Amino acid sequence: MIKLLFSDEANKLDVNSTRSIAAIIYLAVVGVCVFIVQPGFVQGLVESLGLTPEQAGYIASAEMWGLAATTIVLNFFAGRFDWQKLTFWFLLTAVIGNLASIGQKDPLTLGLFRTLAGIGMGGMISLPFAMMGLTKNPDRNFGLIVTWVLVYGALGLFVMPLALSTIQLDGVLFFFAVFCAGGIFLIRYLPKRANDHVEQHQLTDHFSTTVKASTLLAILIFNSAIGIVWAYLFLVGTNASLSEQSVANVLTVSQFLGVAGAFLAAILAARIGRFIPLTIAVIGCSAGISLLLSDVTYFLYSLAVYLFNFLWNIAQPYLLALMASFADGGKMIVRGVALQMVGFAVGPYIGANLLRESGTEMYDLVNLAGAVLFVLSWVFLLPALKAQKNTSSVSPSVEELEGLS
Repeated sequence: MIKLLFSDEANKLDVNSTRSIAAIIYLAVVGVCVFIVQPGFVQGLVESLGLTPEQAGYIASAEMWGLAATTIVLNFFAGRFDWQKLTFWFLLTAVIGNLASIGQKDPLTLGLFRTLAGIGMGGMISLPFAMMGLTKNPDRNFGLIVTWVLVYGALGLFVMPLALSTIQLDGVLFFFAVFCAGGIFLIRYLPKRANDHVEQHQLTDHFSTTVKASTLLAILIFNSAIGIVWAYLFLVGTNASLSEQSVANVLTVSQFLGVAGAFLAAILAARIGRFIPLTIAVIGCSAGISLLLSDVTYFLYSLAVYLFNFLWNIAQPYLLALMASFADGGKMIVRGVALQMVGFAVGPYIGANLLRESGTEMYDLVNLAGAVLFVLSWVFLLPALKAQKNTSSVSPSVEELEGLS
């Protein structure tokens, strides 16, 4: 029965077929199906299970650590195995992790099962992007991944309050399990290996180790800031006496603004360089989150979340394009994506510790930490921006790179 899920080795798969591209996009959404609705999920952990916000943050962090671990490992070993079989085992792991999470109330036990789910879903971040890179038009196809991820996130955050009040958190976890399981039936439309990959012209790497290290540190800090802020955005709104549905509506709109941000980055990419867009986007993220340090009203909350999500999705493609310009055979991109996942895992952990130390649910320390880290990441980006300013090396387009964010 299991063999029926895989394609016949003798028949060459057309990775550019509509079915293949659709399958890859679906699996890419599976990879972030929990993270992209994490604010609502964290709210559910607090509301349905009675966990403290810091306990919920630790659980969110545990899941992201599982996801990060898989992403890092696959960077080294994915090319040695059959991608269809890897996909099957990762999806099965995600399904088991989500199903095992149902009914769990002990934070430690739930954290372990969320880590297991994260390990499975982490495979659906690395593998689909590698597969999509084999297509004839990766620029467009990576753009489709970004669009569908954000559309899923917008709809998921919108219905989360209703879901939590009707089917409860267990129902949401069951949905995650079913959503992951759906990918198993698409495996036969996936490529088995990177047989069609053609090595690009090798460019000369002129950049120092110091500049590279500073850039990678910036990537880690930037995504840690995102992890801190994103995990608690829902709770920040409800703590300010906004209704759950109002908060969900704001987060939903912000996801669609994220789509607009990603496309704006693609349009501006070759026109005004990277320094100005990255400066505005990264510092703007800090400014947006800083609005939540005052008395949070519906207007201020909406403005802060809209700015944050819009500018976040402008910054990510530029950051990946910046790493691609080091012209080192893609090593910086591989390391950067891995550190992105690590940052997403570290962020909620830092936020949870800040809440525990402050003994309050005002979230001021959480938001302040995020705002400061955004600015700090920009400082560490400056050496790379300066070093690349007069460099004419060719790099992949922003449209292609934005699919990795």
